[in-house]
This record gives sequence, C-alpha cells and structure tokens, in this order.
Amino acid sequence: MRHLLATALMAFGLCLAGQAQAQNVGIATSNPGSLFHNIGTAVANAANESGLNATIQPATSPNQFIPFINSGGIEFGVANLQEVNYALEGKAWFDGQPNPNLRVVAMLMPLREAIFVRADSDIMSVADLKGKRMVDGYTAQNTILPQLDAIYSTAGLTRGDMTPVNVPSVVAGADAFMAGESDGFIFAHGAGKVREADAAVGGLRALPIDNPTDEVLAKAREHWPTAFFTTIKAGTTPGVLEDASYFAFPQVIFTHANAPDDVVYAMTKAIYEGKESMANTFKPFNLFDPAEVKGDPGVAEFHPGALKFFEENGLN
Repeated sequence: MRHLLATALMAFGLCLAGQAQAQNVGIATSNPGSLFHNIGTAVANAANESGLNATIQPATSPNQFIPFINSGGIEFGVANLQEVNYALEGKAWFDGQPNPNLRVVAMLMPLREAIFVRADSDIMSVADLKGKRMVDGYTAQNTILPQLDAIYSTAGLTRGDMTPVNVPSVVAGADAFMAGESDGFIFAHGAGKVREADAAVGGLRALPIDNPTDEVLAKAREHWPTAFFTTIKAGTTPGVLEDASYFAFPQVIFTHANAPDDVVYAMTKAIYEGKESMANTFKPFNLFDPAEVKGDPGVAEFHPGALKFFEENGLN
C-alpha cells in the first residue's frame, strides 16, 4: 500500500511539474523586421525548448506595449534599457505617467545602431547628411528621435539640419528609403529589415561615429544617457564596409512586479542557458554573454525571480 501511495504521489508531482513547465507566457515585441521582433522570436524559441510555452505578440514599438506590461496584461517584453527607465519614472514621452511595476529580467547583448545610406551614394559620414532627406517624425516609436539626435550630435548636427521625411516607425523609415523617398534611415545592425534594404538597393553603407572620443560620447549622452560606442568589424553585418565605431546601448527582457517568481526564474534560466538556441535563430545573439545577464539596470530593479536565479548561479 505504501508503495502504491508513493507511486501515486510521484505521478501527481510529475503532473504538476508538467503543468508548470507548460506555463503559457507572452513576449511583446516590435513589428516583424525589427530588431526587437528578431530578439523576441529567439528568446521565445529558447524558452519553448526549456519548457515554457512562449509566444511573441508584435506591436509597433515598446512605447505602445510597455504600459500594457506594467499593468500585467502580458508577461514579458523586449526593449532597450533607456526606454524602460524612462517609462518607470514617467519621463520623456511617457509624459509624467510612471510605470512603477516594471522589472528587469535579464540584460541582453547591446543594441548597435547606425544611419544607413546607399553604398554607391556620396554620403560617407554623418556630417555629409546635412541638408539631405532624412527620416523623422516617428509618431509611433518615440524612442527613435532622441537616438537620431544623439547620432547627429556626434557630427555637430541636429535634426533641424535635415530635410525631414516623416514616418511612424523604423520599419516604415526603411520602406521610405527603399522607395527612394529618403537618403538614409536609422536601424539596428543585424535586423532583418536592414538585410532586406541591403538587397533592395544593391548595398548599404552604415555611417560610423568618426570621432568616438569621451567628449563626443558626452554629447550623445545628453540625448541618450545609456549610450556607448562599440567597434564593429568590416563585413560582419550589412553596411559595415570597414572596421569602425558605432552607437550602442543596452537592451533587456523585462516583466512586471506581479509576474510569478517561478515563471520569471524559468525565463531567466532559459535566457542564461539558451545562447546557442538564440544564436541559431538570430545571429546577433553570438554577441550575448550569459555572464552579463545581471548588469546595471539603472533606475530599474530586477524581478525577485531573476534575482533568485542569479544568486543560485553566483551571478552577483
């Protein structure tokens, strides 16, 4: 009898474990073609392989879905750290409406960004963009305007030095460029839309930061506080024609304060252990360093479920 009872209890425990492993979670991302959509897809694949049942839910941009995550409408999201910090405190385009429930799950590889032009154009540097037709507006993706300001500032320019081509999002901006409506567009290195544009126009040039000094970085950080410069090797991603420095900043997977600890723990574990899976889905994850998942979150806090995983694995 005791043996039968033990067997029954074990079976019941395995059943509960299976239910926990099959937990359904959503990951909010930007639109298909965007870097955050690529990242979310890769993270979802790793999470599914680890036992979570994760699906991505695209929206135009993080400034649209961040408040939804704050309210607990979806479990996870992909964004850059600066925007999460702005949202948390209600700064910038969050217009004094704080989102106090946001919590960071894991730091990912940096988002590396550039302004792209045709490789056969006479635009060789950011300074050469003066007076050119450049994407602007970004009514559905507020995060882009200060990033443009930051990149322009490295050459002593402002958005006012350009002829604006108003678009709602980075994907729409790339489409405007491919349609010949603008001379350049801003996008993240490695995104699917950049590869599409590269093929559509017969080659791109990613405009580098020509003078990546501490003084120039300080100017960029006036517009985008988490910015830093990073070197990209020639030929490793479309548009990078020579070894050069580019604008970059941290990106994260985040959640809300009321997300269950065990679910966040499982997602953190999936990300920490899933580099190979994520890189197979989206090559820029080759730059991901699992040892750096617990970086500096700025004004944000990590979720307790993530902190538990970090502590158990010596990531202090």
